[in-house]
Amino acid sequence: MRNAVLLPNGFVLTTDNSAGIGEKEADLVHVSDEVVAYFATRVALMEQWAAGAHPISIVLHNFSGNKNWDKYVEGIKKLFGEIAQPCPEITGSTESNMETLQSAIAVTLIGKQKTDSAEKYTWYVYGKPCVGQEVMTESDKIADLKKIWESIKSGLVESVWPVGSTGIAEECKRLGLRCELQGWDIVKSAGPATTVLLGIAKNRIEEAKLHFGKYFEEIN
Repeated sequence: MRNAVLLPNGFVLTTDNSAGIGEKEADLVHVSDEVVAYFATRVALMEQWAAGAHPISIVLHNFSGNKNWDKYVEGIKKLFGEIAQPCPEITGSTESNMETLQSAIAVTLIGKQKTDSAEKYTWYVYGKPCVGQEVMTESDKIADLKKIWESIKSGLVESVWPVGSTGIAEECKRLGLRCELQGWDIVKSAGPATTVLLGIAKNRIEEAKLHFGKYFEEIN
């Protein structure tokens, strides 16, 4: 498990934040606020799945101003629409007293753990590492959230482990895996979880290859 906090009674808290990315003139990366919220929520959702949980409530921390709130909410809703799931209730607060020069948000998800399967699995990497503007210009290479969710529901994927700024090699090390991948940059940042490590049931590997298609490869 990575950035998840386990609470009593099987509840799980995960969060991700973003600063200097958005629609303000002084932002370092200029993209829509909707996109910023989408990817922050994507990371937190991946962390929920890594903990064997799925979110039941969302807290949005908006430091960008009142006019940005609705755009952030739309980005969050878009993510859940992508996996054809109802968006949990969104609550939170906005910094409205002070005008900030750069955009900043945090998205926190509260989820409920499910019982893990005891079946052993084989680890695969899915989605190419992308960071910054690559997330937009090479979006066809990043892990498809809907495919991951479908595979979790069907039992095809037994475990999910998102890759962020530390890169594939470091996340494999945390899992105790020897990382051998030809043609992959295993030390590059994967930005907002554009790459994910998936534990696949051994008897469903061929099915998984067909399901995920491109940019899906066994780690060892």
